Parts: sequence; structure tokens; C-alpha cells
Amino acid sequence: MIHRLNYDITELIFRLLFSLIFLGLGAEHLFDDRLIQNLMPAWMEPRRLVSALAGLVLLAGGCSIALGYKTMQGALVLGAFLVVVTLTIHVPALWQAPESLSADWAWLWQVYQRSNLVKNLCLLGVCFHLINHRPGRYSLDEWLAARRG
Repeated sequence: MIHRLNYDITELIFRLLFSLIFLGLGAEHLFDDRLIQNLMPAWMEPRRLVSALAGLVLLAGGCSIALGYKTMQGALVLGAFLVVVTLTIHVPALWQAPESLSADWAWLWQVYQRSNLVKNLCLLGVCFHLINHRPGRYSLDEWLAARRG
């Protein structure tokens, strides 16, 4: 018999799993962004600075969600980031592969960009959900509220 899992446990698992992509990508942007810089459009300069700033946004939003601290604000930051990246990077890339990419591999670029577009839309949907989400007992907001009163 399957027992219903406690809301607080599933809510914590939800926040941790959702934040993993942002924490991982944020760390990659800060510590080893060679591949990311190669995928960035030519107009995006200075690439290292743009990448580092993006990494900080991803880590801040990801930590906010993972810890359950100011979840609404973290979701708004990540949602705004996803909209900007999707509209400026992934949508235009659907119609333009890098010039250095051989024609034999253009199909893979298309698959990659469509996958990123759909992934970002799904993540954006979760950000919308988190705007009105109540963090559970295992969140920093809940712990701080209990300490205050």
C-alpha cells in the first residue's frame, strides 16, 4: 500500500529538485563557462562578464528556491531570467545555427534549441506556480517565522 507523503516532505523535495538546474548552471557559468561562451551569440560582449552575471542570478534564484527563503522573489528573478534568455538566445537560434557548425550537424543544433525552448517554458511554468506557493515546514521562511513569534 502506498502511503500519502507528507506535504512538507514533498514540498522540500520539489524545491530541491527544481533548483538543481539553476544551481548547476549557475556554478558552470561562474567556474567553467568555456562551452557557454562558445554558444553565446556574437553580439553578447563581454562574454565572461555576461556569463558571470548570469551565473550569479542563477545561483541567487536557485538558492532562494532550494532554501525556501523569499521563494516568490526567487521565482520572479528566475522567471525574468528565463524570459530574457529564451527570447534573446533560444528563439533566434531556432533560425540561425553558428557559422562554424557544419551543415551535417545543423539538425542537432535545431534539436538542441527546440529542447532548450521547451525546457525553459516548462521551468517558467514552475516559476509562475512558485509565485503563489506556500513553502512547507522545511523552509527558511517557515523557520524564521516560527522564531519571530
